[in-house]
Amino acid sequence: MPNPIYTVNCSILLTDLPLLDRPRAVREAGFRAVEYWWPFDSATPSDTEVTAFIRAIRDAGVQLTGLNFAAGDMPGGDRGLLSDPAMTAAFRDSVDIAVGIAETLGTRAFNALYGNRAEGVSAATQDEVATENLAFAARAVARIGATVLVEPVSGAPRYPLKTAADAVCVIQRVGAEHGVTNIRLLADLYHLYVNGDDIGAAIRDYSDQIGHVQIADAPGRGEPGTGDIPIDKHLGRLFAQGYTGFIGLEYKASRPDTFAWLPRVDRAARGPDPASSLAQQH
Repeated sequence: MPNPIYTVNCSILLTDLPLLDRPRAVREAGFRAVEYWWPFDSATPSDTEVTAFIRAIRDAGVQLTGLNFAAGDMPGGDRGLLSDPAMTAAFRDSVDIAVGIAETLGTRAFNALYGNRAEGVSAATQDEVATENLAFAARAVARIGATVLVEPVSGAPRYPLKTAADAVCVIQRVGAEHGVTNIRLLADLYHLYVNGDDIGAAIRDYSDQIGHVQIADAPGRGEPGTGDIPIDKHLGRLFAQGYTGFIGLEYKASRPDTFAWLPRVDRAARGPDPASSLAQQH
């Protein structure tokens, strides 16, 4: 099996550190790439907040491989703005801000969390709104050669996308109705497993639709090797099907050295050192 190219999710890992100190800690741990959920308190952060975020990535010498669009109050149970008619303006504002960040840092993948089912709004209306907003996001990121990701999620009873097939249906609808082709499946092996999806079948059937992969073990959402998911087996299948993208480490630390499961020699992404290319941008 090829060596995976890892990217560390700084929104769920290294939470003992301030959010903008985490990229440097990732670099010191031997990794060269990071990803984030929406790293701001609102969908429309100030220019100062955006500049500080960009500086933290650049100064750490890591690559920002992925970024979520604004998703609401995640600790409070929100799981995206995409399908909420009342939040369309906020979602689209966050898309514009994310694209601006990506133009500076070279990010080419954006996760658009679908959103929970809302009271007082029909599922059909929410799905129509989501379709329109996904098309908007796909067109916005296409101008920088980027991809929008759609993710099945566990642990959120009102979130309607549970399986890989659920997400692929959404992707196909947006493509059919709006002609966009740069939307892909975010295959988080933890979420698929917890939701009872057949991960092997999903990899077999949708390998050409997978734009990003994230891992955590279950139960517990801890480090690989702490649970029951045969992560190496699934990654081997993915690579055999031609997947060459990053593997996002999106798990909860359960031990003092949360990266001890992975030898340091295997942590750095292949290819040019992001610190070199980022330095040239200053």
